[in-house]
Amino acid sequence: MEDAPSKAPPYKKQERRAAISTFLHPPDEEPRWPAAIALLALGGLYSALPSPLLVGGHRWLLLITISLLLVPTILAHVKGNHFLNEVFGMILNSVVTLAMVWSLAQLIDVLPEHQIAPKDLLWSAGALWIGNILVFASWYWRLDAGGPHRRDLRSVHTDGAFLFPQMTMSPELKAATGEEDWSPNFVDYLFLAFNTSTAFSPTDTAPLSRWAKILMILQALISLLVIALLAGRAVNIL
Repeated sequence: MEDAPSKAPPYKKQERRAAISTFLHPPDEEPRWPAAIALLALGGLYSALPSPLLVGGHRWLLLITISLLLVPTILAHVKGNHFLNEVFGMILNSVVTLAMVWSLAQLIDVLPEHQIAPKDLLWSAGALWIGNILVFASWYWRLDAGGPHRRDLRSVHTDGAFLFPQMTMSPELKAATGEEDWSPNFVDYLFLAFNTSTAFSPTDTAPLSRWAKILMILQALISLLVIALLAGRAVNIL
């Protein structure tokens, strides 16, 4: 009589549940899952682009690469290896940035040849425009004030590459609005990136460091380029 397949020990299941709980609801830390969801969403958008705009023509290559790189990134964070987490995070951001730049260059290359149908062109431009927001939001989140881990080590966020409105509030006003321990998270950087792509300039959050200004210039230029290409093609169609 064959033995029944062995089940995982209870403590192993508890460790897995604890790791998932730590990632989703870290104690006294900024949650990392919004940044991971943004990167996966970017991979999903990229997979829907027409074949001429894809790296190597492979539709799922970027999404698979992002998924594979997210595994060691998340594990490093859960295990407390912040150096490895930062290294894998930088690699992830670099990969999605290169993929977006490649697709944008391909769009510029194939646009005069009319290789893409108008409907697909509209979708491609919209996907690259949204991708531009997600990529730069990831960079702002990863680089500001030394990254998420170093921001977590501070009791209050008072210094960084960006001047958020909460940083200018008086102690009394912070206490009255419940913002005494405020620190930016991924949504704040996503909002910053969205405003940069739509207004082409800072809105409620000003860049302070030179690298932040350069990144915002690049993001606004890419956004403007995508909109200009789309408008120019629309005129030709009409």
